Amino acid sequence: MNNLVKIGILLLVVVSCSKTPDFPNIDYSLSGGVFVVNEGNFRSGNGSLSFYSYDSTKIYNDLFYSVNGRPLGDVPNSMAIKGDKAYIIVNNSGKIEVMDQSTLKSTATISGLISPRNISFVNDYKAYVSSLYSDSVIVINLIDNSIAGYINLRRSSESIAVAGNKAFISNWAGGNEIMVINTFYDQVVDSIEVGIEPESMAFDRNGMLWVLCNGGWTRQNYAELIEINPVSNSIEQKIVFPSKEASPTCLKIDVFGEILYYLDNGVREMDIKSTDLPSAPFIIPESGQYFYKIGINPLNNDILVTDAVDFVQQGYLLLYDYTGKFISKQKAGIIPGSMCFKLSINS
Repeated sequence: MNNLVKIGILLLVVVSCSKTPDFPNIDYSLSGGVFVVNEGNFRSGNGSLSFYSYDSTKIYNDLFYSVNGRPLGDVPNSMAIKGDKAYIIVNNSGKIEVMDQSTLKSTATISGLISPRNISFVNDYKAYVSSLYSDSVIVINLIDNSIAGYINLRRSSESIAVAGNKAFISNWAGGNEIMVINTFYDQVVDSIEVGIEPESMAFDRNGMLWVLCNGGWTRQNYAELIEINPVSNSIEQKIVFPSKEASPTCLKIDVFGEILYYLDNGVREMDIKSTDLPSAPFIIPESGQYFYKIGINPLNNDILVTDAVDFVQQGYLLLYDYTGKFISKQKAGIIPGSMCFKLSINS
């Protein structure tokens, strides 16, 4: 065998061993499932994207890298789908990756953002993005994928909930307000004082806005669950947690808009008609598990929880049915966090 042939074989072996994982043979425009945004380790740039397919009952990891040939970035925080586009907010990289939601091919990168957290769509051509370290909400032009402007809140922002011509934006880090924005003029028109550090929100079937305030990381304040009338911007109900040690996070609601879910030493559920908090979780972590984020399947009310384990190694996606019965455990990326559901086109 001559030297040129030997070199050719060696190069073929090297390329074969170093290639990126095969992109799964899934048509995302048809397949139903859930995307998991894996945050990765802070400043390591090893955030990634996973997808659990309900059709194959398998999870596929490192999808952004597999498709686009480059890392997703440093601490991707959340993901949302609008039409044929998917948007991943990459917090510490200060950018938004815009992808074709069928192929996951990156079509644009919106950069120059300060610590972006979450995105919410106002209409077909405009979105709002919250920011941890900026005092403004970023206005995104969805047509040309550009920064269209800023709305000065004079405070940081986290969760965003849009209803009609209003956007409700929580002042999370050290804050205690929900800012109300007129989405037509992109202007702050009101503020609602709530508990310390409102971190997540959800609308119920009656159009009421529920706000979960975790009380702050120092545990000097009681956590609160607050019901707001979005028409009058008034508080209808305030439920205070019985102990300062409570640390509720990640408020979600079921497909019928009737049952609230959140994490607090496990998964807890509460009927919107109740005036009392659940006394105990109905899904309890096993030894060694750390329940980090929760998602509710909008088709069948399956409960999905990410297990961050030790925040260093790869974590897991845990699936339960609506009764809390365990279904499966899937290995995801490092620090699996927020989830984004992809509905099957045949659903």
